[in-house]
Amino acid sequence: MTEENGLKDLIACHTRISSIKDDQLAYAGYAISELMDNHASFEETIFLLWHLHLPTAKEYQQFTEELRENYDISDAVEQCILIQSRKHLHPMSVLRSTVSLLGVYNVKAEERSAEATYEQAIQLMAKMPTIIATFARLRNGQTPIAPRKDLGFAENFLYMLTGKLPSPIEIEALNKALILHADHELNASTFAARVCASTLSDIYSCVTTAIGTLKGPLHGGANERVFDMLQEIRQQGDTKSYLQQKLDSQEKIMGFGHRVYKTQDPRESYLRQMAKELTLGTEHEIWYQLSREIEDYMKHNKGLIPNVDFYSATVYHVLGIDSSIFTLIFAMSRVAGWIAHIREQQGANKLIRPRSQYLGPEHLTYLPLERRKDVEHHLL
Repeated sequence: MTEENGLKDLIACHTRISSIKDDQLAYAGYAISELMDNHASFEETIFLLWHLHLPTAKEYQQFTEELRENYDISDAVEQCILIQSRKHLHPMSVLRSTVSLLGVYNVKAEERSAEATYEQAIQLMAKMPTIIATFARLRNGQTPIAPRKDLGFAENFLYMLTGKLPSPIEIEALNKALILHADHELNASTFAARVCASTLSDIYSCVTTAIGTLKGPLHGGANERVFDMLQEIRQQGDTKSYLQQKLDSQEKIMGFGHRVYKTQDPRESYLRQMAKELTLGTEHEIWYQLSREIEDYMKHNKGLIPNVDFYSATVYHVLGIDSSIFTLIFAMSRVAGWIAHIREQQGANKLIRPRSQYLGPEHLTYLPLERRKDVEHHLL
C-alpha cells in the first residue's frame, strides 16, 4: 500500500449501510433503482439508512412527524447565520460553523445514550434545510421564511428557499437528487465522520468534521464547477473547441470519471432524465442541450463517463438554487448517511488508528544550535 493511491481499495471497516458492487449502488440491500423506480421518498431513505429496513406505515408517520417538529432553528442560530452571511464567507464554512453551534446550544449534546444520540440525529437532519435556506436568503438580502410543518423534506426546503410552493415535478427532482446523494459507502467525508466517532466524540463534532472534509474541492463542489463550465461554454458558443482547449492544457473536465465506478455511475441516468424533464420546452433547455454535447464529446474522445455531479448541476439550477450553494445541498443529503455511519461506528466501536510508513532519513545526529549551518531543506 503506497501513499500515491490514496488507500484505494483498502477495506477500512465493515458496514451494513451501503455497498458498491459491479458498478451498482445499494442502500442496506436495496439497489438505487429499487428506490428510484418505486418513487421512494427521501424520508424513507433516511429511515432505511438509519434502521437498515424500510419503515412501516406507522413508523413512517412517526418518523416524518419527528423530523417536521424539529424543522425550526432558534433566533440565536439565525442571528449567527446573519452575521456570517454579511462577511462573504465560504458557504461551507458557514454551514460547518452553524452545525457546530447547534451542539453548543443543545444542553444534551454531550450525552451518549442511544436515546440522546437519536434525538440529536433527528434535530441535525431536520434543521439542515432550514439553516441552508436561511443562509441563502440572508446572503441575498431577503427575509428568511419559516419552515412549514405540513410539508415534506424536499418540498419544505424549496418553499423556504424560493418563497413559493414548488410544482410536483420540482419536488420529485429534488427528492430524487437527495436520495441519490444520501450515502456512498466509505467516501472521504464519511470516513472522516467515522474516525471522529471512533474517538467517542459527540455527533455534532462528527458531522462538523464531515462537512469540513466535504468542503475540499476534491470531494464536494464538483457540480458547482460543472455549472461554471456550462456558463463558460454558453458564452463562448463552441462546446468542442472549449473542451479540446481544456484537454490540451491538461485541465480536468468536471463531472466526469469516478474513483470507484468504471462503466457507469448508476445515479447519473436518473439525474439526466430529471434534467431533461425539468428543462423541456423552457428557457433552461439550453443547459440540458449543452450537457448532452459535453457528455457525447467526452465519451467519444476520452472514454469518460459522467458522474452524479454532472447533471445535478442543471437540476439544481432549474430548481432556483444558486450554484454557490450546490455543495450545501450535497451536505443536506449526505448528512443522512453520515449520521447512519456515526451511529453504526458507535454501536460497535473500536478506535480507528491506522499506521503510516516513514520514508525520511534515519539515525541522524543532533548538533548544538551554534554548530548548525544554513542549508536549504527541501520538503516534499
